[in-house]
Amino acid sequence: MAGVYLALALLAQVELLHFARFRGAEVSLVLVVVVWYAIRVDARRAAVYGLIAGLCEDVLATQTGAAWTISTTITAILAGMLSRGFFADSTPLVAGITFIATLIRSLFFWIVMAIEGYPAGYAAIHFHQALWQALLNAALVVVLTLAIRYRENLPFR
Repeated sequence: MAGVYLALALLAQVELLHFARFRGAEVSLVLVVVVWYAIRVDARRAAVYGLIAGLCEDVLATQTGAAWTISTTITAILAGMLSRGFFADSTPLVAGITFIATLIRSLFFWIVMAIEGYPAGYAAIHFHQALWQALLNAALVVVLTLAIRYRENLPFR
């Protein structure tokens, strides 16, 4: 089922979410799905899932080299490590981890892009965009968590 969620997130991100930008940032459904999966499994499975998600993003982006693959894999591992010892169903915890994971992923993405030769002159713009994206991703996680809880609490008809 996790593969289906990743495929749907990739499809929505490629086809729809570019139209829903806010202050230059857009929600990253792929990252949200990776974090959601990573906080519920062990580090090895989180790394493999993050690797697959990053590979798919690099294939679809075509000009990022291995930046999404590396940054998403590292983020999945760190998100899994951050959630150890906590309940994965805690809305504030998942939103906080998503916020931090978004910033970590952006950091590693731009480090890899700089190594590949991307000019570093736009660092302030990218940081501003990463902060907005982190806020949007965390808000999406809160909405999704509340919607899932609401659906689970509905009486059977």
